[in-house]
Amino acid sequence: MSAALREDDVMRYYDSRFKVTAAKLLPTQYLVVDDDTALTTILGSCVAACLRDPVLRIGGMNHFLLPEGNVGDGAPARYGSYAMELLINDLLKRGANRKRLEAKVFGGANVLKGFTSNPVGTRNAEFVRQYLQAEHIPIVAEDLCGIHPRKIWFFADSGRVVVNRLPHAHEAEVAATESAVRARLSKAPVTGGVELFE
Repeated sequence: MSAALREDDVMRYYDSRFKVTAAKLLPTQYLVVDDDTALTTILGSCVAACLRDPVLRIGGMNHFLLPEGNVGDGAPARYGSYAMELLINDLLKRGANRKRLEAKVFGGANVLKGFTSNPVGTRNAEFVRQYLQAEHIPIVAEDLCGIHPRKIWFFADSGRVVVNRLPHAHEAEVAATESAVRARLSKAPVTGGVELFE
């Protein structure tokens, strides 16, 4: 497992807005919690899926860059197909009931001008909808596509999600972050563990 996926590598901080401990997920990361920790991330063309078992009040979030790809390339969690599997499996290991899982999905914005033919944000949004439909996990809320980056906070214990659509002033920052992650991943070795976000 790459270091980017270890729970220890997810940055935690005190969120003064919501007065709770928060865990900030970067691209390729996911986390499952069973307390009042807020899971937060910033999305451009990437997608975050928030899955929850409302009876056990546990849930998790992932953050993926692309719908599908070669999971043997050293950073498989960049792909939605693998990131979704990791998140669902972790929830089930912690006792969640697959039949009770519900989803809220966010991101998939087309923030980069000039990418109008088959843009990655649209592909990510279509992927997560189709994946969840095939897995029979209902989407109970979504904020996908459009042109605005988003910051989201997911509270697994209550199921609440707060979405802050960011102005285009943040477009360059989000695009630069996503591009840097893609560039770093493209230089990663094909085999073995990959340590990201040092």
